[in-house]
Amino acid sequence: MGTTTKPTARRTVKDPTERRDEIVTAARTLFRERGISATSFTDVARHVGVARGLIYHYFPDKDALVDVVLEQYVAEFVASVSAWDAAREPGNIDRALIDCIAVFRHHLRTTSDPLREDLQRIENAGIYNRFLDRAVRAVVDCFQATTVQAYARLHEIELVHVYETFYVLVYGLVGLVRNNPQTSDDVLVTIVRQALYLPPRSTPPGA
Repeated sequence: MGTTTKPTARRTVKDPTERRDEIVTAARTLFRERGISATSFTDVARHVGVARGLIYHYFPDKDALVDVVLEQYVAEFVASVSAWDAAREPGNIDRALIDCIAVFRHHLRTTSDPLREDLQRIENAGIYNRFLDRAVRAVVDCFQATTVQAYARLHEIELVHVYETFYVLVYGLVGLVRNNPQTSDDVLVTIVRQALYLPPRSTPPGA
């Protein structure tokens, strides 16, 4: 009798970009479910259904994979700022400030996303600091290219170091909202007005 050879399972070959996106999506899902420190390359590979070695083909180490996942969060934050800018009513500074603070609160809220909460853990301090610096720079670049230029066309900008002022302001707002989430929107709006030398509120609160 002849020997029957079992067919060898064929490995699915995908476009590198598609495969990389799968890995990043899997990592983001697992980071949210288990936390960054508790997720290994083996976990990600198993979730995608590929060999662990393939993950290293796309990402040299875990930090590189974490950075790409967090870049998605940065991009989402910047997209929200761009959408806010596009929806602004020119000249209505009061409404623009209130809506901008709402955007910040949304992206800093940890209760809606376990990964944001996980970033607050002491063991992730280094990762969080890298992420925060990248996010602040990206948001300030967005403000520079949109809001600041639009404002300059209508009003005189009284700031000397515009980029640096926005960087300190955004960084400070993030830290304040993160550490003192009970800080009211009125306080945050007042801080922005003072830092940017914006004119006082046109109507009293509640009017």
